[in-house]
Amino acid sequence: QVQFVESGGDLVQPGGSLRLSCAASGIIFRIYAMGWYRQAPGKQRELVAQISKDGSTNYADSVKGQFTISRDNAKNTVYLQMNSLKPGDTAVYYCTAGLGYQTYWGQGTQVTVSS
Repeated sequence: QVQFVESGGDLVQPGGSLRLSCAASGIIFRIYAMGWYRQAPGKQRELVAQISKDGSTNYADSVKGQFTISRDNAKNTVYLQMNSLKPGDTAVYYCTAGLGYQTYWGQGTQVTVSS
């Protein structure tokens, strides 16, 4: 059974930083591409960042230079470091694991950026 434990979501002031973590189990983590998506209220879910099994990264234009995705295969964990947060970054952030046509989704963690 595939499971994700997402953590790190919080209420933070504009300009602040957060680090999201997603620990996966039930998959051979090192062969999966991992990603983070987000969904803001009233908006469609969107890709934030992806990291391949080999460590190549891809970011949404809106977060380039602001967010950093990384992975630790020894800990079966993917991270999203988010800096200079803005109210527009407020959303539920979802961890994903993808291999071929199969994608698994986490339950999401809430990030709220507000003063």
